[in-house]
Amino acid sequence: MRQSETPLFDQLVLHNKKDPISLHVPGHKYGKLFFDEKQSYFHDILKLDVTELSGLDDLHSPEGVIRDAEDLLSQLYNTQRSYFLVNGSTVGNLAMIMATLNENDVVLVQRNCHKSVLNAIQLKHAKAVFLDPKFHHNWGVAGGVSEQLVKEALDLYPNVKAMVFTYPNYYGMVNELEEIIELAHARQIPVLVDEAHGAHLISGGRFPKSAIQLGADVVVQSAHKTLPAMTMGSYLHFNSKLIPIKSVENYLRILQSSSPSYPIMASLDLARSYLGTYSSGDHSFLFERIHIFKRKLNELKGIKVLDYDGEGDLLKVTLQTRNALNGFQMQDAFEKEGIFTELADPSNVLLVLPLLKKDMEFPFERVIEGMGHALKGVKYGSKEIKEVHYKPGISTSALTEDEMNRYMTRKVFLKDSIGEIAAEKIIAYPPGIPLLFPGERIKSSTIDQIENLVQMGARFQGSKEIYDEQIYIYTNAR
Repeated sequence: MRQSETPLFDQLVLHNKKDPISLHVPGHKYGKLFFDEKQSYFHDILKLDVTELSGLDDLHSPEGVIRDAEDLLSQLYNTQRSYFLVNGSTVGNLAMIMATLNENDVVLVQRNCHKSVLNAIQLKHAKAVFLDPKFHHNWGVAGGVSEQLVKEALDLYPNVKAMVFTYPNYYGMVNELEEIIELAHARQIPVLVDEAHGAHLISGGRFPKSAIQLGADVVVQSAHKTLPAMTMGSYLHFNSKLIPIKSVENYLRILQSSSPSYPIMASLDLARSYLGTYSSGDHSFLFERIHIFKRKLNELKGIKVLDYDGEGDLLKVTLQTRNALNGFQMQDAFEKEGIFTELADPSNVLLVLPLLKKDMEFPFERVIEGMGHALKGVKYGSKEIKEVHYKPGISTSALTEDEMNRYMTRKVFLKDSIGEIAAEKIIAYPPGIPLLFPGERIKSSTIDQIENLVQMGARFQGSKEIYDEQIYIYTNAR
């Protein structure tokens, strides 16, 4: 294994050392055309921001240093092929789903999936069958899909062409994915996994296994979420006998930018090397630092550090409010102390910790001090997590895409939309998981959830009317 090597990054550095004169794109000319007072922020990175010059290879037809870097990625993750993505995990999800499905194909989809999964299914005009996840009452959040529910769905829809799952969930929870993959493969059904938050799991230690290790056909990861890669830097891993690899590559060429960012690709090369040289000593150091940090967090009044029921991602730490503030308010209080967290929900605040190597420093003490100061003077006390009574079920859209295109829409108040059919996506962001899909019959429990989020200060993508507790529905759709 040559995981300490960084072929793409090294070649970019060698190119820069030639003191090249740019008569090519991009227009900043290695940063020389930037404003003087702003150039310091971009000075070094723009020296790497080049185009497909001699010796620097081409992402869409890699034969040199980019191919070498992707081969090292594939060796690390033990795949048939692995690819750099410069348009985030979104483009990976689009490519793997569109390469697998045809029009009218039935696909099983985890209900709490990312919006890009639904976009891909919509673009292919396939039929999504939604599987409800388990609900973790103590956390107040949805988890993964059970093997039993997948079995029930296969009995109802024996012509399923693919399955799409999210693993782990945003909070670092994992489910029985290995058993589900075995079940699918026994029927020659490919399993596609959005593992956006799991690029680091392959390193082992006390982390759960990656979906790649569990046998998934295609896995997409946001390297930028937990590895030291730039935003939008992601990986796609292919390990399938059921999906044509040429189809995946074709969609990557179609969907990815024809002007890929070399700084992003170089950061993917560096991130792979960082993970590829992660040692058992690094794991021990990381675990000890996280253990001490969580212990000190638990000593703070007004919060509780939640523990996984079984395996979970060590880099995710969920703080549940034990004070007068809801999760969104507690997040705001932390931000006033300069502590910016990943997301909040009505009861929790989620932290994403760094994948530290041995003897690396991180300001954990400042976090403890700042959170303690943020909660000073706040009234403490136990908070009830609202009981959610539901049995995970199986559902499909109430309208086909053709029917949705023919129908008119109108705006109604949330309380008047129950039983109607949604004409828009309602997406709380982060995490970017749709609460409602267009064409979906609206349930009272969903409206309760949306109203609760609006009142507590959640942010939404798409609809502006949602803040006024209004929503678009299809007319004459009963």
